Amino acid sequence: MAMQRVAAAAALLACLAMAASPVRGRNITAILDGYKEYKLYNKYLSETKVCDEINSRQSTSMTILVLSNDAMTTLASDAGDSLPAIKNALRLHSVLDYYDRKKVKKYGDESAATLYQATGDAASTTGNVKVVDQEDKNYAFSAATPGARLCTVTKEVETHPFKFAILEVTAPIEFDGLFDTPATSNLTRLLERAGCKVFASLAARTGVLKTYEDAMDKGLTLFAPNDDAFQAKDAPDVKTMSTANLTRLLQYNALPSYNTKTSLKFVKGTLRTMASTKAGKDGVTVVAKGDDVSLDTGKARSRVADTVVDSVPFSLLTLDSLLVPPELYVGAPEAPAPEPSPAETPASQPADAPSVAADHAADHKTKKPSSAIASRPIGALAAAACSVVLASLLL
Repeated sequence: MAMQRVAAAAALLACLAMAASPVRGRNITAILDGYKEYKLYNKYLSETKVCDEINSRQSTSMTILVLSNDAMTTLASDAGDSLPAIKNALRLHSVLDYYDRKKVKKYGDESAATLYQATGDAASTTGNVKVVDQEDKNYAFSAATPGARLCTVTKEVETHPFKFAILEVTAPIEFDGLFDTPATSNLTRLLERAGCKVFASLAARTGVLKTYEDAMDKGLTLFAPNDDAFQAKDAPDVKTMSTANLTRLLQYNALPSYNTKTSLKFVKGTLRTMASTKAGKDGVTVVAKGDDVSLDTGKARSRVADTVVDSVPFSLLTLDSLLVPPELYVGAPEAPAPEPSPAETPASQPADAPSVAADHAADHKTKKPSSAIASRPIGALAAAACSVVLASLLL
């Protein structure tokens, strides 16, 4: 009987560990919504959509170095209140490995990669941070550049060993060049360098280029098809197209808000384009499959290829094929709406909607999150299984 009780206890502990295992579903903005001292940091995570970059790495061990409201105010001031510059800094504070006091004391000083390095915006060395073991129980993080300021960890906000941690540091991690951002003043040049000369020429000829430029500092996501896209078999002949239809086509390839390739994977609903009407006409949906993101018109899909510019609130992405309003599409028969599946799920939202990570914050306003990773339905199933296992072993 004693052995049965020991076995039952072991089985129960295993079940509970499985039920509570925080492997998937973490949402950084929803977590930080429970901490008023990080309200400003959380706000910038949503505005820059760095939250989506963090949330998209569910299987990656990460450590988020958060700043108090006062320290975040300092960082914003150092960045000249420039959102693109602040985004660089928030990416640098998102470390692609797990750290806590116990690990640092065991392994000592290390160098770790960050989201800033992973985006390709930094050199291999400047994109890193150093993890430094200090005296007593203290440890700190700093930029990888020589003589960089040490930012001591003042609080381990949440730790989930070897999976996810949120640590508060005393001051922003910065280095010379961190706040440098790409120039976006010459949109025509950006398009031409990206291999989208035809698109740039059409935009200039119709006057839509001016529409794009006026929206760049308010919120614009521009999907630019490469030159080959205009030669595709089913592409409309832009040479014979009326100015009105051509204008509509060009506006259809833009969203009146800031989105990144990563954040597009999270949105829900119909995604409004600059051509969309109040009745909802000329919208698109997003189909995400792994790292691939496509825009679906209902008759064809256009794959989002590369990010040319990501400078909040402006994003320039290239497409492999032309994004065409259904009424202007040539050749292909009407296709049924794609059915979502675990491997391929539609994900889109109104263009002026906030990041999906920020949406979850509303669900946490009535209670403080107790875990860095949201519970999944498997937890309830595992808990039920625990009861069955325990009952059977105690009989």
